[in-house]
Amino acid sequence: MPASPSGPISYTASLVSQGKHRFYTLTMPSDVLARTCTVDTRVEDPINGFQRRLDVHRAKDIANYIDNGFGTIPGSIILSAQPEAAFAYSRPKRTISFKRHPRAFLILDGQHRVYGFHFAKAKLRVPVVIYTGLSKADEARLFRDINTNQKPVPNELLLDINRLAQTETNEEAVLHDVFDLFDNQTDSPLFGLMSPSEKREGKISRVTFNAALRAVFNAFGESDAEKVYGVLRNYLHAWLSGLRARDFPEVITNPTVFRAIMLLFPFVAGRIVDRYKGDFSVENFNEMLAPLVGKLRKSDIHRPGATHLDLHNLFRKRLEAGFSITGAPGLF
Repeated sequence: MPASPSGPISYTASLVSQGKHRFYTLTMPSDVLARTCTVDTRVEDPINGFQRRLDVHRAKDIANYIDNGFGTIPGSIILSAQPEAAFAYSRPKRTISFKRHPRAFLILDGQHRVYGFHFAKAKLRVPVVIYTGLSKADEARLFRDINTNQKPVPNELLLDINRLAQTETNEEAVLHDVFDLFDNQTDSPLFGLMSPSEKREGKISRVTFNAALRAVFNAFGESDAEKVYGVLRNYLHAWLSGLRARDFPEVITNPTVFRAIMLLFPFVAGRIVDRYKGDFSVENFNEMLAPLVGKLRKSDIHRPGATHLDLHNLFRKRLEAGFSITGAPGLF
């Protein structure tokens, strides 16, 4: 039950004791949190503190999520009451009260959510936990413990959640389906080498796969997942055939190597379009890749500090050095 705009604010709350700490649980309007919380107690205006330390794009994404009515934000914002709040608890009424002050509370967890409340037009009732009587050392320890003990949801799992929530873009949907084909089809060169929902040693994760394909996605135009799979399946079969001949096929699951291989695809596919009128067979990919894969060494793959771009440039130079126009239709 908030008071007048100029007076203290009061809300019903529950007192909880855990070890030596006491805190209060309640819900508060998001706009009140936006006006009374800061991430930096040294600044008078909390917006300056937010802008100095946090990601404005992430905060605006949260604001858009709220304003578009996509869902709820059930996780508690965790705060530490500051002297400026003049925080008080009435045991008979089971209510807390505090002054409207831009530095009333220091945020221990939920900084981007509160920053997002500044940009949101809509208002929500948000779960809040308020600690009182904390020293600066206590606040620092709690901030450290909260932000190091929480495990974020793996990005691989988030991609699966996006599908279940029906929030995928068209590109994400195609990439998802192509990954699943490589994961499930027995004719897939990557069968048994994929990991859909987590990072695993010796497996290609969905995040790595999507990053690799997204870089060359435009090469496929409006092709559906089956078409994309069919062409890339033959391309990767050719790569694996060459890597097996060199006795190191396992490098295909190395994220740097896989991304470099995929980044090379449009260059190789363009040559097949010119020479074989777009017949993307394993045999034609084998022929195009032979000058590169036939001379590839393990030391090329395991160069310390090499990025996928470095490796792609190496692949392309080797391929160009071994390319001959002999036999290319229409050149003579």
